[in-house]
Amino acid sequence: MKTPALPSLLDQLETIIKGKRPQVELAVCCLLASGHLLIEDLPGVGKTTLAHALAATLGLQYARAQFTSDLMPGDLLGISVFDRNRSEFVFHPGPVFSQVLLADEINRAGPKVQSALLEAMEERQVSVDGQTRRLPEPFFVIATQNPFDQLGTYALPESQLDRFLLCISLGYPSRAAERALLEGRDRRE
Repeated sequence: MKTPALPSLLDQLETIIKGKRPQVELAVCCLLASGHLLIEDLPGVGKTTLAHALAATLGLQYARAQFTSDLMPGDLLGISVFDRNRSEFVFHPGPVFSQVLLADEINRAGPKVQSALLEAMEERQVSVDGQTRRLPEPFFVIATQNPFDQLGTYALPESQLDRFLLCISLGYPSRAAERALLEGRDRRE
């Protein structure tokens, strides 16, 4: 992990996430404290951009898992596939084996996927095919969720909420931040 000085890191992130310095500071603190972050907000306010920018700025491996009602634990953890040439099963790791995992719209997934993520978040390891596999260091989950009143969302169980160190909201950008976004280059370059 690249470790730029904290003020420099925050300044770099602020060029991407405009007008959200307090929320960016909380996200960085959460990562440094080895916690996990839950961001609850409406679509389009920069939740995904924050996760991607944080990983890219620190040089961390990033993966995104779109949590949907039909997502299976194997889609998140990985699966073993039989290799005919080697006559054995070969494990193909899923997105949970990244250093920064964006669990996008976490409150749309079913309980089996939630349980799989619980082990990863708490123990920083997963059990697949009877084997325990360690996750990379650092391992940081940034989960996003839409408000509960949106169609197809479910309240996260207490056991899941307990795994998050912080829960933040980004909110809509100020007029000045909106103008800066419109005048600037693509933030995802």
